[in-house]
Amino acid sequence: MSAQRTALIAGATGVAGRNLLQRLASDDSWNVIAVSRRKPDVEGRYTHISADLLDRVDTQAKLGACPVTHIFHAAYVEGATVAGTVPPNMTMLRNLLDAAEPASPDLAHIHLMHGTKWYGSHLGPFKTPAREDDPRAEPPNFYYGQMDFLLERQRGKAWHWSSARPHAICGFAVGNPMNLVMVLAVYATLCRELGVPFRHPGRLENYHALYQVTDSRLLADAMLWMATTPECADQAFNITNGDVFRWQYLWPRIAKFFDVPMADPEPLRLTDAMADKGPVWERLVARHGLQPIPYDQLVSWRYGDFVFASDYDIISSTVKSRRYGFQPARDSEEMFLGLFAELRANKIIP
Repeated sequence: MSAQRTALIAGATGVAGRNLLQRLASDDSWNVIAVSRRKPDVEGRYTHISADLLDRVDTQAKLGACPVTHIFHAAYVEGATVAGTVPPNMTMLRNLLDAAEPASPDLAHIHLMHGTKWYGSHLGPFKTPAREDDPRAEPPNFYYGQMDFLLERQRGKAWHWSSARPHAICGFAVGNPMNLVMVLAVYATLCRELGVPFRHPGRLENYHALYQVTDSRLLADAMLWMATTPECADQAFNITNGDVFRWQYLWPRIAKFFDVPMADPEPLRLTDAMADKGPVWERLVARHGLQPIPYDQLVSWRYGDFVFASDYDIISSTVKSRRYGFQPARDSEEMFLGLFAELRANKIIP
């Protein structure tokens, strides 16, 4: 393998890929190829390739002559149903590897971004804390298809793989369908603007259950650690902030940050309640000089409904990653408040 590493980041505008790109774009020991349909809003030294990974011909034309040493697959397509996510996400991985692998004689590592849906966290109560060797949950699940495909493709090859299993990745990325920070920030801001209390929109069981999140910056460090540490070869790791919390204690701190009054939790379907608030947000943008990000690209209320629908604990064990040498951790409450402050400083929210 050549001394200079070259990373291909698929899904470079997503909350996971974007933060990995930020991390590598300022590291002179890496060459970086960012793959996404639109150019990332990230400064630094990298090459952007606009490619539609769902289009086999386009992917081959754009990536078939790009030798790389490391592939980070963080691209994701949301489906209307769990089963509906399987075909497009399988297609993207297959098209990517069919184009990039033959062009990369020095390929050393392929990293897959997965999550706690591996354990069936989206289906109902599951064994907690979840561990990497727990049995698979009820299919369909595109994680399983991607992993089986990768294991079959690895046979007889010199490269290795790894997979991160975070939960509720928190950071900033325009248009990302899974961004809890933006759900909370925009919801709280709209409550304040409309003069209504900031209510937790789930059931009491969700309000009191234990929950976990993953800082996107910590996740970027973990992805690099997995992809460059020999002991991590062919392993999956749960990656979270390392703590757990209950919304009942975090909610007042969020309300205080946004200077909005609280009220008791009340089940609310954010997808419906927030659907007509685009004009309100446009007024906020004009009044406060915010970045003119279209309302429908700013936040996914559907994802918020998903997060606040579970009525059981969601906990992953991070013992394995610590045993293998990854020690960073974050205080989740401090992470949320820090990210809200960054959004405000960057004129994303008022």
